[in-house]
Amino acid sequence: MADANHARARPVAVLMVAIGGYGYHYLKALLDEVPAGRAQLAGVVDPFASASAAWPRVIASEVPVADTVEAFFGAGHRAELTVVASPIHFHVAQSVTALVHDSHVLCDKPIGATVREVEVLVQARDRAARFVMIGYQWSFSAAIQALKHDVLAGRYGRPLRCATLCAWPRDMAYYERNTWAGRLRDGETGAWVLDSPANNAMAHFLHNAFFLLGPEMHLSAMPVSVTAELARAYPIDSADTTACRAVTDSQCDVLFLASHVTEGAVEPRFRLECEDAVVTFGETSRRIVAKNASGEIADYGDPDDTPQFEKLFVAIERARHPGHVVCGVEAAAAQTVCVGAMHESAADIVSLPTALFRNGGGNLVTVAGLGDDLLRCYESSALPSEIGCTWARPGRPVCPDSLALVSGGRSAGTAPEGAAS
Repeated sequence: MADANHARARPVAVLMVAIGGYGYHYLKALLDEVPAGRAQLAGVVDPFASASAAWPRVIASEVPVADTVEAFFGAGHRAELTVVASPIHFHVAQSVTALVHDSHVLCDKPIGATVREVEVLVQARDRAARFVMIGYQWSFSAAIQALKHDVLAGRYGRPLRCATLCAWPRDMAYYERNTWAGRLRDGETGAWVLDSPANNAMAHFLHNAFFLLGPEMHLSAMPVSVTAELARAYPIDSADTTACRAVTDSQCDVLFLASHVTEGAVEPRFRLECEDAVVTFGETSRRIVAKNASGEIADYGDPDDTPQFEKLFVAIERARHPGHVVCGVEAAAAQTVCVGAMHESAADIVSLPTALFRNGGGNLVTVAGLGDDLLRCYESSALPSEIGCTWARPGRPVCPDSLALVSGGRSAGTAPEGAAS
């Protein structure tokens, strides 16, 4: 017993995979916000580590630096928790390698690009008997956790529909920064990426809708039917504007609207309509508020009030003391299923009319009226084609196949045709 207590008292050895971009902020949170007695940096995996702003601190820490996860563990190093913050198409392979070497995993969102990857990750997790958490930070927030608890408890009656909208303009440099941004497949490796607002910048908010509707605190509702409309203004092969309607296994409608080419930003908002109340966020304030038919209001606060890297803190605590997984593979799989089905539904991504293009400054392209169109869709719970947007092309309804995840028996759905392997 003394040895077990001593093992729990040791700092958790954390391997950081990718320390540029968002990975830099993970590393900074580990070094600056986690007490040294709770966790410590065990190593870094990044072939371009010296280009990171954190490089001087990595050198000062005197930890091993490797180009690959295989090389780190192959050299005999160990880590109890591996944090994967690399590009989408590396997530699963790097997570699996960490699991094979007996490390728990915190992988940033999304899981990957295909449902087959989800299955591979679940199988590796179960063989290793280690946890895998996916870094959708709202799922770890006090506000979302409290709201989901009350929805599950039946406080507001059965959920009927949920709509989500977010628009963050991005310029051409956003798509030129690497070999996978705006692509269906990575330009260097050919691996599936399915990059779009729904699978990258706004993936959080698509996941959040399914997570709030999940049948248990650690699960999400799964889409059983998806109809999508995808469009682009930039010369990319994926979409910079996405709209979809998904019907969940609990028969709740989920509408998701997101774009990178509106004339102005629309910060994330959602509306969850239930039998006995309406829950909103972002429409009039940055707080989640539920209002029932009698006018009674419940204020859950702002999900962003919880520190962004609560996900890291929770993962470290779980590595020290076993407990429930807040947002695991089964919970995050709904977003992957939905994105794959979106690309099947709208196989032909339409080009937005050049007559509506506006120069937003520099190499920023925006589309006149698009933000208003998406707002009208949000308000009426409709897809763009359903409100008469001339540029929109209706997608075909897709029913994701039931590929049961190894653990939990949840439906996993399908990836785009040809992307399952």
